[in-house]
Amino acid sequence: MKENSTDQFFKSTVLGHPAGLFVLFFTEMWERFSFYGMRALLVMFFTSTVANGGWDWTREQAMAIFGSYVGLVYLSTMLGGYFADKIIGYRWAVVVGALLMTLGHGSMALESPFFIYSGLILLVFGNGFFKPNMASIVSEMYKDRPEKKDGAYTIFYMGVNSGAFFGIVLCGYLGEQVGWNWGFGLAGIFMLFGLIQFWLSRNIFGDIGLKPVKKEVALTDENNDKLNPFPVWQLGLIGFMTLLGLVWIIFEPAKIITSGGVDLFNFEVMGLTGNNFTILLAVLLFLFLLIYRLLTYSQITKEKMLAVTFFAFLTIFFWAIFEQSPGTLTIFANDYTNRILEGNAGIIFMIVNAAITLVPLGIITWVLFLLFKQTFAKYAMANIILSISFVIIWGIAFWMLNDQFSGETLEVPASWFASLNSLYIITLAPLFSKWWESKYNPSANMKYAIGMSFLAIGMICVAIGSDGIVPGAKTASVSMIYLILVYLFITMAELCISPVGLSYVSKLVPARMIGMMFGIWYLAVAIGMKGAAKFGENIDKIADEKGLSYFFWMLAIVSLSVAFISLVMSPVIKKLMHGVR
Repeated sequence: MKENSTDQFFKSTVLGHPAGLFVLFFTEMWERFSFYGMRALLVMFFTSTVANGGWDWTREQAMAIFGSYVGLVYLSTMLGGYFADKIIGYRWAVVVGALLMTLGHGSMALESPFFIYSGLILLVFGNGFFKPNMASIVSEMYKDRPEKKDGAYTIFYMGVNSGAFFGIVLCGYLGEQVGWNWGFGLAGIFMLFGLIQFWLSRNIFGDIGLKPVKKEVALTDENNDKLNPFPVWQLGLIGFMTLLGLVWIIFEPAKIITSGGVDLFNFEVMGLTGNNFTILLAVLLFLFLLIYRLLTYSQITKEKMLAVTFFAFLTIFFWAIFEQSPGTLTIFANDYTNRILEGNAGIIFMIVNAAITLVPLGIITWVLFLLFKQTFAKYAMANIILSISFVIIWGIAFWMLNDQFSGETLEVPASWFASLNSLYIITLAPLFSKWWESKYNPSANMKYAIGMSFLAIGMICVAIGSDGIVPGAKTASVSMIYLILVYLFITMAELCISPVGLSYVSKLVPARMIGMMFGIWYLAVAIGMKGAAKFGENIDKIADEKGLSYFFWMLAIVSLSVAFISLVMSPVIKKLMHGVR
């Protein structure tokens, strides 16, 4: 057995998985706390009046910059993946990313235009270094245990959503009730906790993620596959299409924000507007290079890469519909949902809200205790830092609940519904993890088909709920049950697709390309995110002409169509995967 075999990580386990997985769990939890905590506030901050400390932007302006920000967050993962693979290693990439994000959140707490924009830029690059390389460390830890990867990624994803839930609830509440800078600042504090905890526990990962060591140049990889380095013309093409994409994603919202004052795309080409021509050219160049390179690999590697490409294509549609949460679903909650609760209804909500805040926090604290039992002797300071962060979280949670119980009437915050997604994942992730590890584990295509079907059911719920809203209506009083249901179904869709998709990338892609391919995967996510934002920019126009119900029915139809495509292609993709499940 090799000295650095992954078997060493399974000698000290928590809930059947290596203790190192839970170090990553808590690091990712605090990173997602900061990301989603800030995200819950960003659009509201931009659209709030100056009197309330905001910038008084229109909904279209806020969604334009939000869409580009989220898109750039995922695009930057390719840069972070490359640096990790070739120069600094996964571990240092995570540290650099966490540090940049800590500085980014701190900048945003100052609230001036310069610091808000600077903070967003730091967050973009920080996420780029952090996000793909956390998943890469998980992949390396389980490289000799592929049968446990789906379960590991689902547990890891539970950490993601634990952070998202508490970030939305606590940062959102602080930002709205106390001040925007308090919400932004709290996000930065917990990103710092995540950074320190990871650094102090770094030795638990053995040699995983250390700085890459230059080796003798080989002609083939571990699968006897001919290496395929990028020639100069391909690097130049990558640079050109990257420039086109960056120019588009930055200046497209700039035109909206400045009401046409900044318009870099004021031209036409073959009947296409400059805006559409620019992004279409970048996409076509990317597809050309992707197909060209796939054809140069050996047959087995090429076919596995084609399978990854197919799943990435489906993922674009998933995220474009799923990510209606911060846009159209929040609009639905804010403007068209009855959120006023009085008397017993208000008391019941406060009790339920206390339960869904304290019970998950208790469960995560229990997991923390299990990790302590395995790691405190070697990593005492890391555990102490982690303990301090949880003491603060418990304190803020009790303060929030006490503040809510002191009021006579209650208006449920519009952002509260978005936290249901994370709550459902915390609840359902262990069940899905067991499903993936059982003999009833569905095929990859079936998981995507099931997920897209759940997504369609969710959109149908909100379409039915908005059926009585006439076109052009600006307000309504729809029952909250429709939003509660839509988040339940889209969460089950997410559990079928997002963590499972990451797992299949790690299984199908050659080890030497894993970091870069995670970056390519996140490119598909970025396209989906920007697509979701474009929907958000145009919801008012569609609602005025056809009605809100029409909008959500169309999303349901698209979801069902993608599910059907996944099922039909199942035999083909199964063959391309060469036995990988």
